[in-house]
Amino acid sequence: MNRIGTLLAVLLLAVAATGHAQQAEPPAAAAPPAAVPWESIPAPQQQLLGHYQGQWSSLPPQRQQALTRGASRWLSMTPEQRGDARDRFQTWQRLPPEKRALIRQRWQHFQSLPPEQQRAVRQNFRYFSHLPPQQRAQLRERWVRATPLQRQQMLQRQRERRQQHGH
Repeated sequence: MNRIGTLLAVLLLAVAATGHAQQAEPPAAAAPPAAVPWESIPAPQQQLLGHYQGQWSSLPPQRQQALTRGASRWLSMTPEQRGDARDRFQTWQRLPPEKRALIRQRWQHFQSLPPEQQRAVRQNFRYFSHLPPQQRAQLRERWVRATPLQRQQMLQRQRERRQQHGH
């Protein structure tokens, strides 16, 4: 299974765990995003975003901010990191729209989790990604075949193990 599939599986486990562990409070209303004037963007980012220059002022502020953050990240990457990012983007582009929508939905849920739960999800992901492929497949299969009650019990056992080991 590819990285996105593995991340999805771990996020699914984490989402289920947090849903049973406690109900997250709804996020507070945030101030609307501010527009980013084209002139305020550093020259290297403007060069990278040049395709958008003519339409920049008509883009929603949230999109402007996302593009400038993305350009900044891109410029800070090594050539190897850029190659990896291109590969991930191509993988993303090949996904069917419904799968992309599901990933976005799960990502938004993850973003709404409290920091300690986000840390737990990341920790689970690292643990899961370091398991041998066969063991990951077995765990994934066991999860898929489990009833909701069995899943809840699996998550509870995992929480208890963590508490015993001081994690």
